[in-house]
Amino acid sequence: MKRLIFLSLTMGVALPVFSGEAVDKRTLVKMPGMMQAHMKANMRDHLLALSEIEEALGASQYANAADIAERRLGMSSLDAHGASHMAQVMPKDMQAIGTEMHRAASRFAVSVRNAEVNGDLRPAMTDLSKVSRQCVACHAAYRIH
Repeated sequence: MKRLIFLSLTMGVALPVFSGEAVDKRTLVKMPGMMQAHMKANMRDHLLALSEIEEALGASQYANAADIAERRLGMSSLDAHGASHMAQVMPKDMQAIGTEMHRAASRFAVSVRNAEVNGDLRPAMTDLSKVSRQCVACHAAYRIH
């Protein structure tokens, strides 16, 4: 029989690591199929946005990274993602993780713009990790199918 083992990470986030046949112990969030498809499309776009941000950072295009972060992940993106509609079917803790991801993205957008001025990218990189950490926390705790 295979077991689910949790590997602890920093900041209290645990990732599931599978040892053989595992039972998925994440909370199942039930939602209509159209909402599942919408949520998956949003998450794929979030992942693409993170990749585009990393690419912009690698090219020292800090303003572009900030624009991508705010427009696609930050608090300014909520209407485009239908966040208020999606939140109606999410548990409160899942909503809180999502909201914190959007806030972290907006904070990153500010810190990366600061890096363009002061030349210190380290705070922005720390802030960017806080964005993806929220993604990891949500995926470790919840599933939609």
